[in-house]
Amino acid sequence: MLSLRKWLLAGLLVLVPLIITLWVLDWVVGTLDQTLHILPQTWQPDQLFGVHIPGLGVIFALVVVLSIGALASNIIGNRLINWWHALLHRIPVVRSIYSGVKQISDTLFSEKGNAFRKALLVQWPHAGMWTIGFQTGAPNGEVLAHLQAQPGSASDHDEFLSVFVPTTPNPTGGYFVVVRRSECLELQMSVDEALTYIVSMGVIAPGAPKTLPPKVMAPGTASTPT
Repeated sequence: MLSLRKWLLAGLLVLVPLIITLWVLDWVVGTLDQTLHILPQTWQPDQLFGVHIPGLGVIFALVVVLSIGALASNIIGNRLINWWHALLHRIPVVRSIYSGVKQISDTLFSEKGNAFRKALLVQWPHAGMWTIGFQTGAPNGEVLAHLQAQPGSASDHDEFLSVFVPTTPNPTGGYFVVVRRSECLELQMSVDEALTYIVSMGVIAPGAPKTLPPKVMAPGTASTPT
């Protein structure tokens, strides 16, 4: 019985990741294949070749994205896209949805953005309990003014960070928190390593840091680079 249990667990360790990976790939390919339906009926690969070829939608979607990117990179295409943005901003209901989604996408995919560029250790959900979060930016405006007016702020120059704390093992959900820079620790692990650490519930730990980990700093003290 011990041998059977050992073989069962070993088989599950081999098959479960493979099955889940294949299932995700099949879902992605199947979803992207739906983009072929925007083509005229006579141009669709199923009509041209007489057989369904999985994966052609992936190539077609990639070509579309690259074409739009190339068009947006030149002067004429940039003007057309600006005109399209202005048109969408004039539609009452669409305006609120589109502007919010665009701001998020610009933050996530912009080369100059800091969203999900750093993995942090933050105290969550209470002091003394630590978890991994991702820096998404920094608060400003009214939020920053209220934060700096709270008791415990050393000065008007206290720095705060906007942090996304994902849930485990599904990192697509989580919490948005604002913390002082001096009360969180910047990790050297990459975002991919941090996500793997979160999804595995701490089972798959990243490698050893290149330098010694920084000390936990008291509130109000300035952080020093490691």
